[in-house]
Amino acid sequence: MTPIAEWRADPRWSAIDLLSDVHLHADMPRTFDVWRQHLLDTPADAVLMLGDVFEVWVGDDARLDAFEQQCCEVLRQATARRSVAFLPGNRDFLVGDVMLQACGVQRLADPTLLRAWQHRLLLTHGDALCLADVDYQRFRQEVRGADWQQRFLAQPLAERQRQARAMRDASAAHQAAMVPGQWFDVDGAAADAWLAAADADMMVHGHTHRPAVHTLPSGKPRHVLGDWDLDAAAPRARALRLTAQGLAVLDLAAR
Repeated sequence: MTPIAEWRADPRWSAIDLLSDVHLHADMPRTFDVWRQHLLDTPADAVLMLGDVFEVWVGDDARLDAFEQQCCEVLRQATARRSVAFLPGNRDFLVGDVMLQACGVQRLADPTLLRAWQHRLLLTHGDALCLADVDYQRFRQEVRGADWQQRFLAQPLAERQRQARAMRDASAAHQAAMVPGQWFDVDGAAADAWLAAADADMMVHGHTHRPAVHTLPSGKPRHVLGDWDLDAAAPRARALRLTAQGLAVLDLAAR
């Protein structure tokens, strides 16, 4: 495993918010509104976004489209008030430095060790640890490669958006055909190996859409962030807040 990056919090801070799987999309206006309100109004000193903030991201030139411009404006306003960082997910791994720098957002490697007060949290999106999903891991390795990304980004924006819609539809159909017990989850042994390599006390990740606290084989906790959908019949939006005292759940759908 390559050396694990570190992100150190300012010891003068009082709180850090952790969120993922917001899946921002123009067809989900309420989700966008709650995400915007939280980034702008949270009392936290920093917000760390652990992937799949966007339902899809096909290249930084897409930031000029109307909805993406709105998202970028929220990020610019948020970074004027607090630290904001982004770790790529499986749907927005093509978010590039052009977009992040324009919005003042810091990039986090996957994984990253968060050092805050006395805590050592290993942050990851989580998809790289779903080892039983062999087909996805093969696909992930391909699309994270420089050659695939260069070929994809060389295509016109409209064609990239068309392909992204097709992949999104295929993914939704595949998930709909699976019962919950068939969903792939994080491999416990692999998660423990990452924690040991980072000398971390716990792991925080998203991706699986199974918000809970799980106990790994080592006995260390694995905190899973929830996905957001405020436009659903049963709205949901969950985040975590880290303070010197530890992690607490934020139910943003209850506001």
